[in-house]
Amino acid sequence: MIPKAPLYLALLHYPVYNSQGQIVCTSITPFDLHDIARTVKTYGLAGYFVVCPVESQRTLAQRIMDHWLTGVGGELNQTRKDAFASLRLVSTLKEAGERIREEQGVSPHHIATSAKIGRGRLKFEEVQGRLRDRNRPHLLLFGTGWGMAQEILDVTDGILEPIAGGGDGSYNHLPVRAAVAIILDRLLARG
Repeated sequence: MIPKAPLYLALLHYPVYNSQGQIVCTSITPFDLHDIARTVKTYGLAGYFVVCPVESQRTLAQRIMDHWLTGVGGELNQTRKDAFASLRLVSTLKEAGERIREEQGVSPHHIATSAKIGRGRLKFEEVQGRLRDRNRPHLLLFGTGWGMAQEILDVTDGILEPIAGGGDGSYNHLPVRAAVAIILDRLLARG
């Protein structure tokens, strides 16, 4: 499906939970930069935001990006360079929304993802309909660690239903890179 509405993705490193339920900031990982950028490019999203308030983490991520965008990495691997072109580093989710508003002329709808079952979750088909039938941009939110803090979930325009695996349901803790790929495929795959 080719969406009518511009779709962006944000990977939040803060505020997220750790395994003890405390709000923390997780570290940016090179794999998330590389793999999610490639997935975003494959599915034709308008952009990919990595949200982290820690300046030293963003500086490290920028060094990795520079290697692929302006350094020897981009000369050797054009497809990786193309993927990294969609990546933007921001310190807050609000900043990501402001950047989208500058590009699109209107603020985006925020759709969160969660591995947790809960009431009022949006079905994949419902979000597909929103993307197909509306012009307003959408920002799909993914959390690192053990998921986004409730304060983020409370201010979204909806939470997508969790991915249901094939097991007995007792384990649901996919790597975020895998969750991004599965969810984008369910929302945007042609055919």
